Amino acid sequence: MEFIYEHFVGEVRDALQTRMQWKKVAVPIFEMNEKRCQLRQLGRIEYNSAYSIQEELVSRRIRGEIPDSLILLEHEHVITVGRSGSLNNILITEDERLKEKIALFKINRGGDVTYHGPGQLVGYPILDLNGYGRDIHKFLRLLEEVIIKVLAGYGLKALRLRGLTGVWVGRRKIASIGVGVRKWISFHGFSLNVAPDMSFFSFINPCGLGDGKMTSMKELLGHGLPLEDVREKVVKNFSEVFNVEFV
Repeated sequence: MEFIYEHFVGEVRDALQTRMQWKKVAVPIFEMNEKRCQLRQLGRIEYNSAYSIQEELVSRRIRGEIPDSLILLEHEHVITVGRSGSLNNILITEDERLKEKIALFKINRGGDVTYHGPGQLVGYPILDLNGYGRDIHKFLRLLEEVIIKVLAGYGLKALRLRGLTGVWVGRRKIASIGVGVRKWISFHGFSLNVAPDMSFFSFINPCGLGDGKMTSMKELLGHGLPLEDVREKVVKNFSEVFNVEFV
């Protein structure tokens, strides 16, 4: 069964149920109740390379060849458009986009238009949601909780907004979430604005929210902070919220 979660309209699209074909391989089969998770830190990487890695890990997780994974990385400048997205939410011309060296990808996650770039921490959880009650809404709330706890560690009071997915501080959005699910294995994930160049968000209508404003930890705290420190706090809080042990 494959689902794509459209996180601004709250719809879940069902695809035709297919029989899972298990390949006979000499590898261990990992179950969610083992609560093991591999941490994969990729540094700064182009979007298409990271997407290929996601696709490989999702396929291997479906076959039971590997346990769950959490990928953490930064992207080079890129605009991604989700399944429910509109190119009308890109506010610059093609020539301007190319001049700014911003890549563009139409992808199979929920949501609309999002920008990723240096200074933004991106997380892609490759998780078997059978271990979480096959509940995509619960999964999204857990991802939000991770970010909320990370921000609280810096004295920032973050919150959810009713009917929307993501994390806000006041009325400003600081973290975006958009996921896909294939045979109950999650992919895509979240992005937390640590200290990106916020001017790049002016090139899009973020997540199709119209006058919605984006912010960053640097902007709210009034000073920069090492991405490595935030990454460590994400790992710690992800482990606690999802009750996993990183291996």
